[in-house]
Amino acid sequence: MNVGILGSGEVAQTLASGFLAHGHAVMMGTRTPTKLKEWNGAHPTGKVGSVADAAKFGTLLVLAVKGTVAGEVLRAAGIDHLAGKCIIDTCNPIADAPPENGVLRFFTTLDDSLMERLQRQFPAARFVKAFSCVGNSLMVDPQVAGGPPTMFICGNDAAAKAEVTGILTQFGWETADLGHATAARAIEPLAILWCIPGFLENDWRHAYKVVR
Repeated sequence: MNVGILGSGEVAQTLASGFLAHGHAVMMGTRTPTKLKEWNGAHPTGKVGSVADAAKFGTLLVLAVKGTVAGEVLRAAGIDHLAGKCIIDTCNPIADAPPENGVLRFFTTLDDSLMERLQRQFPAARFVKAFSCVGNSLMVDPQVAGGPPTMFICGNDAAAKAEVTGILTQFGWETADLGHATAARAIEPLAILWCIPGFLENDWRHAYKVVR
């Protein structure tokens, strides 16, 4: 499929490379194309354009930017380019304030997630939360001792979640569908827990696993 990546940071580049490796066509959308010169040199089949270009190109979109600018980036993508499309929302509502004792600060509350806010702002899009509770080094083909880790997803559209589940399976993950977009209130804070060992012990190579 054609995948439009909205963003140009480490997460965006990791997922773009992963989609290319798994046989998809990719365009990265950025406001600063020079930031992707090295990535594009290493991945000559990947395309680079504006955020609107990538949103228009993709039949599937991936939002991979700081949570503080997520809405701004989607507006730059163009509402018409988002309508009806599945958007994988990797973002977390991390505040600009520094962590406290390794604990991230969020600008949302437990009664309203970032993804819910985005879904309300862009109701014609079909958001699915994914890739928000693990670091970029394990996002594609994760190799961990406990076997395939678990990716938690949620969203209001069943077909969009099925599409994302297929991608996660391709990328080497098990998927736990936690239901509607309101479940993002629980999924997004998992990033806080995931980051604590990183900040306190420099341990960033771990992932969640549901066992039964």
